[in-house]
Amino acid sequence: MDTEQILNQVNDIFKDVLENNDIILSAATTAADVEEWDSLNHIQLIVAIEKRFGIRFTTAEIYTWKNIGDMCTVIAQKLQK
Repeated sequence: MDTEQILNQVNDIFKDVLENNDIILSAATTAADVEEWDSLNHIQLIVAIEKRFGIRFTTAEIYTWKNIGDMCTVIAQKLQK
């Protein structure tokens, strides 16, 4: 699965969790760009992403993310293992 496919799935997860079908993510999107993306929703997003892709993130990995692109890169790396 390439990063574009991952981004599309992550975008769907964001729409579901944040209950906003108008969300359109790009690799450069940050939490500050999405009004509903607060600390509580961040946890729900991570859990939903882990379930969808069948992976687990470490706390250290999560702290390295500066944007959606960073998140998708880590997902892609985990899927290759």
